[in-house]
Amino acid sequence: MWYWFFKYVVVAPIARFYVRPRWVGREHLPRTGPFVLAGNHVTMIDPVVIALGARRRVTYVAKSKYYSGTSLRRRFLAWFLRAVGQVPIDPASAQAANPGLETARRVLREGGVVAIFPEGTRSPDGRLYRGRTGVMRLALPEGVPVIPVGVRGTREVRLPGSGSLRRGRVSVIYGPPLDLSAWSGRADDPAAWREATDALMARIADLCGQEVADRYVTEEERAERDRRTGTEP
Repeated sequence: MWYWFFKYVVVAPIARFYVRPRWVGREHLPRTGPFVLAGNHVTMIDPVVIALGARRRVTYVAKSKYYSGTSLRRRFLAWFLRAVGQVPIDPASAQAANPGLETARRVLREGGVVAIFPEGTRSPDGRLYRGRTGVMRLALPEGVPVIPVGVRGTREVRLPGSGSLRRGRVSVIYGPPLDLSAWSGRADDPAAWREATDALMARIADLCGQEVADRYVTEEERAERDRRTGTEP
């Protein structure tokens, strides 16, 4: 109940006013059955506009740090994430991510939709960084489609509470399912996860138009980004 209430009653009117989203390629989103959405991540707006464009319930894999903290803001965020059925994950390493991925795997086995940002964090400078392999660790063993997503324009938007208010126009492009046949029979092969992830990130780069940085975001870059944007833990 909470998911649909927040999506269409609370979030959708605000998003439509401030970011005026435009969705392209929604015909690529399966109407039934499980699939994974995988997109670029520049601002906090990205998960909102990606989910709004999907007519089905979307379960995000959210970093576990968002479920911790004692401030009123942190407690509300943790409640909100749990209320709408989101999944906590620790992206620091493959082993640390396992519990969150297992929960996401259950969602897929029940025919649901899971969304993951392969970079594991928001871009610190607007470039597209190397993807982590969680998407393929889910998709290849389960044999589910992966829909690459490119989001454009969120970096130009400033919402209330984030400094000077500035509306924008955001585009969300859903691409055709990534062809995973090249890795058929290699579902448990870490090398296959890496190869398929690189192919996915190349497709996302085509859709979002960001400059590509062929490396992971560093902890120092995360910290500086959070300090600059006021989103530190």
